[in-house]
Amino acid sequence: MGLIKLLNVVLKDTRARKKRVLFAALGVVIATMSITAILTIAAAGRAQVYSQLEKYGPNLTILPAVNTLDMKLGNVNLGQLSVGENYIPEKVLPDMRRIADGEIRKALDIKEDGDIAILAPKLFVNTQVKGAQVTVVGIQTNYERTIKTWWMIHHGAYPETGSPDQALAGAMVAEILKINPGDRISLNGKELTVTGILQETGSNDDYQIFADLKTVQTATNKEGMLSMVDVRALCNGCPVEVIANAINGQILGVRAVAVKQVAETEMGMVEKINRFMLALGAITLLIGLFGVMNTMMTSVNERIKDIGIMRAVGASRGQIVQMFIYEAVLIGIIGGIFGYLVGSGLAYLVGPLLFEGAAISYIPVYFPLSIGLAILVAVVATIWPVQRAAQVKVADCFRSL
Repeated sequence: MGLIKLLNVVLKDTRARKKRVLFAALGVVIATMSITAILTIAAAGRAQVYSQLEKYGPNLTILPAVNTLDMKLGNVNLGQLSVGENYIPEKVLPDMRRIADGEIRKALDIKEDGDIAILAPKLFVNTQVKGAQVTVVGIQTNYERTIKTWWMIHHGAYPETGSPDQALAGAMVAEILKINPGDRISLNGKELTVTGILQETGSNDDYQIFADLKTVQTATNKEGMLSMVDVRALCNGCPVEVIANAINGQILGVRAVAVKQVAETEMGMVEKINRFMLALGAITLLIGLFGVMNTMMTSVNERIKDIGIMRAVGASRGQIVQMFIYEAVLIGIIGGIFGYLVGSGLAYLVGPLLFEGAAISYIPVYFPLSIGLAILVAVVATIWPVQRAAQVKVADCFRSL
């Protein structure tokens, strides 16, 4: 019996047993529907988790390596003395970038070029503004805004990136010093225009004024100096502590500290979501597999007579096996297509209930995955029934008539 003839037999038999095939396909649809819905919801949930966790800011902070010594005279404690440089030389920024991106590429096997981590250098200076002592922070506006995603403008606008004569005021300092957008302030003789006022954040940012890093360095005679560098290495599995250890070991005069709570929250929450979703997916696959197996076993029992007739007219056991495998593949294709469509629709309904505000979207790459899983489930579920069909003897078939 040739391949084409065998396929015709399968299609003819499928049309004759529509209900049985639909029942088998339904089990596959449920399995692939659940997997597609789970993966789609998980992807949206991960995106939302990352979006929320970005509000924590940096997950690595680099400070000057200052040691504190206890001063004593006999048994009398005279206090503490800080030993070491109070600033980070700006020239080490490229080395920090090289180490951070290199460790991430190594850990995640990333081959593409380009920056991965976000480095936001800062310089803190205390100076007089409008007759009051104020902390002015020199920043690179684009990187600072990327790290501090919670920043919102209350009045005015953000300073332009790299603009040397613009500034941004925190909510409380603006209120205390009566600063409004468009006002001019003096930083050690350097005139700056306040372009905007930040919304209150509940952090030290409310009491600070922000200006371009180069401007602050020049105005305070601290060219090439930094007070700290915030590093944002947001990716699933970013080796934050490894980056910190590498920076501490390779760059003298700095102390990199991993903000463990943020890093562990980022990676831990995502991993828990993944494991939970995969567990649900495995359960639904098993349920679908046993459903298809039961249906196929019933189909074999009902077709004992047909199998005997086919064997009597010359069909080999291998061809009987192929017939059931082809039927399983057909069931898998039907179940995979409908499983993807129904699963994606289910994700739109259930996703917002599990992750409030999550943006659910169709993911095309899950379509071939759904069909592949459906075919795999159907074929695996057919193995045991098809072994029974292959072992059926012609004489037994005719005795059952």
